[in-house]
Amino acid sequence: MLGAARRVRIETERMTLRLPQHGDFRAWSTLRDQSAPFLTPWEPIWAADHLSRKAFTSRIYWANRSTSQGTALPLLLIRRADGALLGAITLDNIRRGPSQAGTLGYWMGQAHARQGYMREAILALVHHAFTAMDLSRVEAACLPENAASRGVLEKCGFKYEGVAQSYLQIAGRWRNHVLYANLRSDRRGRTDVG
Repeated sequence: MLGAARRVRIETERMTLRLPQHGDFRAWSTLRDQSAPFLTPWEPIWAADHLSRKAFTSRIYWANRSTSQGTALPLLLIRRADGALLGAITLDNIRRGPSQAGTLGYWMGQAHARQGYMREAILALVHHAFTAMDLSRVEAACLPENAASRGVLEKCGFKYEGVAQSYLQIAGRWRNHVLYANLRSDRRGRTDVG
């Protein structure tokens, strides 16, 4: 099963989306550290060891295990032109049976923001979710004031569905989030329910 997880690669026009590897640690920790003021207003509080090699190694094991078990697909965004790590995107909380759905999360390094990379990654991962994974619905949530995140979701075909009260702890406070979803157009995915 783990071998199949390691082979997950999604190619876009400018990037390769792939699982994290041990050799990505320095690029990942440097990008997260340099982008911290840009990222932290939108994320849960980072653990004290967030940027440590040990924490990154745990992320790799989680990524491989969850991909093999079909519960998540956490991918790094690697620019093919120079091999630079740009950010990450994860399809998490994958549910099978009657829902056939997953939840999208993502982050972009500050130096690479507003260049269309996340739009490219979201479109590719949603297409993969609907075709290769046979999902029917991809959900996403963001803070109401996060205009950049809302904009990219809307440009990628996500529709606004409402507000979830106290949805996640962001920067140490329970925060409301706006909810979006993208639905597979044919809605004929298998449910594996008899």
